[in-house]
Amino acid sequence: MEITTNERSRHLPGDLAVWFFIFAELAVFGILFIGFGVARSLDPDTFATGREALHPWTGLINTFGLITASYLVAVSVHRLRHRQTRVALLLWGAIAASSIYTFGKLWEYVELYGSGYNLGTDTFFMFYFFLTFFHFMHVVLGQIILVVLAVKVRNGDYNGDDMNGMESGASYWHMVDLVWLVLFPMLYVLA
Repeated sequence: MEITTNERSRHLPGDLAVWFFIFAELAVFGILFIGFGVARSLDPDTFATGREALHPWTGLINTFGLITASYLVAVSVHRLRHRQTRVALLLWGAIAASSIYTFGKLWEYVELYGSGYNLGTDTFFMFYFFLTFFHFMHVVLGQIILVVLAVKVRNGDYNGDDMNGMESGASYWHMVDLVWLVLFPMLYVLA
């Protein structure tokens, strides 16, 4: 069987160590998601009541912010690979879009806490606060990574010759977004 040029040029984007980290993080989230599902099946009434206290519009707006950020990150990788301009601007745009999530989630925490909900309220809120805060910390780390990428691009450290750092950061960011795309419907939508 002959291998074509396209097949030879395919590679895992970014650094292999980052992918090990991403898969480890996905495994942790997966275990937490399974725990959430089992707990929900054992006490559906508590989970239904807890879901009613959430702010689904905030969750939807947060989703929009993260998806927009991921789009801007993907475009920035493409533009850097093809040595086009405004890559740093796109990364700063991604940081701004992801800040919609950051501020939305902080607002939601304040609202829920002010209404008397916390980790100790019940099983639903234990999972809700633990899962969303764990994800929140990943978003903050992702935002820090995007800042580093934007500064490096602006300084000329990343110019499209070596895509490893840019692809590694983008891959991590997309993992964060992927987790939210599972977490949002699991917490806010599914009965």
